[in-house]
Amino acid sequence: MAEAATESPNSPDIRIVLVGTQHPGNIGAAARAMKTMGLSRLVLVAPEKAPDRDTVAMAAGADDLIEAAPVHATLAEAVADCALVLGCTARSRRVQLEQLDPREAATRALTFAAQGPVALVFGRERTGLDNNELQLCHAAVHIPSDPAFSSLNLAAAVQVLSYEVRMAVLGVPMPAAQAPATQASQEPREGLAPHAELEGFFAQLADALEEIDFHKGRTPDSAMRKLRRLYLRAGLDSAEVRLLRGVLADTQRMAMLAGRQKLR
Repeated sequence: MAEAATESPNSPDIRIVLVGTQHPGNIGAAARAMKTMGLSRLVLVAPEKAPDRDTVAMAAGADDLIEAAPVHATLAEAVADCALVLGCTARSRRVQLEQLDPREAATRALTFAAQGPVALVFGRERTGLDNNELQLCHAAVHIPSDPAFSSLNLAAAVQVLSYEVRMAVLGVPMPAAQAPATQASQEPREGLAPHAELEGFFAQLADALEEIDFHKGRTPDSAMRKLRRLYLRAGLDSAEVRLLRGVLADTQRMAMLAGRQKLR
């Protein structure tokens, strides 16, 4: 059994999630970047290769994080209990998620970490996170690198986010010009529903919309993306998710009865 990673006394409940890592050395370099900033919770999702000697060498003393890192088959499993999931990605008009810079992301992550686990998610070295993985995120984090040379090493990206989390933990104030204009979307509420509960609700919502023919033959993807954003912004708690699922269940029963009557 892996030993628990050494944890800083002030370490927030923030995990760094690496998805589909292609080079084992990058796992070690990311672990080193985390540990220098007081973060200890590393999670791996379907790495192409298991950690090896290169991983340990690049960790440079942070191998305890690697030994303690759980490995999941999917991102959904890795973030199932999280109150907030932020995906680090290149800026794209196709990504219909709220866009945060690293400082905004760190501030929000630290705020939500008081309510439950928070995940900062990083994708594959060459291709990043795919669209399905991004759909599991509450917001996207974009590191504003130079457009003329925007390629950023995985461990370097982890270092940037880990540093900003460290600054937030130390209470370094955010410059007024960079402070978020509104607080509604960044302040957590009591008893936030964990990620797995929200995904269960979204799956039932998709089924219910299909059963009542809401889409009228159109592709459901666009509507579901907008509905996901709407409900994620609301910051639902577990009781509210149960209430909404009850409404959906009644809607589905009514749709089933209506379908049976048509067959008579």
